[in-house]
Amino acid sequence: MDGETDVSLRSQEDRREDRAPEELIGPGRLILVVGPSGAGKDSVLRGARDRLAHDARYVFPRRSVTRPPSADEDNLSLNEDAFVALIDADAFALHWRAHGHRYGVPRAIDTAIARGATVICNVSRTVLDTARLRYQHVTVVGITASRDVLAARIFGRARESEDEATKRLDRAAALRSVRVDVEIDNGGALDDAVTAFVAVVARPN
Repeated sequence: MDGETDVSLRSQEDRREDRAPEELIGPGRLILVVGPSGAGKDSVLRGARDRLAHDARYVFPRRSVTRPPSADEDNLSLNEDAFVALIDADAFALHWRAHGHRYGVPRAIDTAIARGATVICNVSRTVLDTARLRYQHVTVVGITASRDVLAARIFGRARESEDEATKRLDRAAALRSVRVDVEIDNGGALDDAVTAFVAVVARPN
């Protein structure tokens, strides 16, 4: 999926967010979801969003992405120039590059976290250190599945060439080295994974 590959060389503007603020943003929580392509991160997030839709304490921000919209994701599609303009305007709390595209989480999450909300979003592993330097309470949730399950999902969706699908599968191994606070196996029933994820989200700080 979109947030799991290495960030390419970033410009000076891109690196601005690596500087920690004088005070960490809180008291709310930031739940960051990572995992390999095919693990079903978006499915788990969608299930959790549906369950928590009527509870204002939980915020699922809409990301900005420099690629066409997908039926599986609720992203704001932007071209490269528009995205860079938002970087220059300091409109993103977190942003990164992956698979030749840019992804950004809106600065509005800072306000939500400052008022005590729990913000949940799917990100790249490359922004985890930045997030831990910016926010008081960060929980990183790794969504996983066996290699066989990942392969079946990646090749089954026929969204890219066989070569690119194979590269995505191979990159899954690199994600195993990422330090997460909670790991959830989504290789079985989706409802079970969503239940486990909602339990993590609902924990107090």
